[in-house]
Amino acid sequence: MTVKSLQEFLSTTQEKDVSAEAFELESPRMLEVRVDGLVWAKAGSMVARKGGVKFTRQGILEQGLGTLLKKMVSGEGLQLMKVEGQGRVYLADAGKKVTLLRLAGESIFVNGNDVLAFETGIESKITMMKKVAGMLSGGLFNIRLSGHGIVAVTSHYEPMTLRVTAQGGPVFTDPNATVAWSGSLSPEVVADVSLGTLVGRGSGESLQMKFAGEGWVVVQPYEEVSFQSKG
Repeated sequence: MTVKSLQEFLSTTQEKDVSAEAFELESPRMLEVRVDGLVWAKAGSMVARKGGVKFTRQGILEQGLGTLLKKMVSGEGLQLMKVEGQGRVYLADAGKKVTLLRLAGESIFVNGNDVLAFETGIESKITMMKKVAGMLSGGLFNIRLSGHGIVAVTSHYEPMTLRVTAQGGPVFTDPNATVAWSGSLSPEVVADVSLGTLVGRGSGESLQMKFAGEGWVVVQPYEEVSFQSKG
């Protein structure tokens, strides 16, 4: 173990401004947001702040009645907060790795657990995997993000991207390990009874997400939600 002097520790861990972007990674697991107006962040993700910044939990109808109903049905939903004013906010989520993506008119789907923050130029909409919701603890909800701006996505450890092509055939993923996928894909949920007898989660079948067409899907080497037997 290397012992550092106090000055060495302070020097190596102090915040660094190396980018003019509103979103900057202070470390692989810590996001700094320079707030000048409004950004959206995952509720409870703030670990520090500076300046004149206030936080407001997202209003119950701010994303429309459809989103409210989906949250009620699933018992879940991405709880967002408005970060308004001028200052700096430091965000993190359970030590997960943070990846910054710039959308230039594209759309992506992200697991609701893995959205950390996004700029106001990004529109968000909750979608649900109905079959999965009945067998996963709390359901499985996804967020469609589209527009222009930066999105901060989290993952446990290093994510891996798999290409999905019509020529290569469909890609199957574990819903619990699936982080994001391209807006061009509409996955369906399929069950594999034989695999379910091996994983021993009590459901009797293994639910998988099937991606077919042209696009990509991102997975992490970690299962974030546990399967439950329905009843």
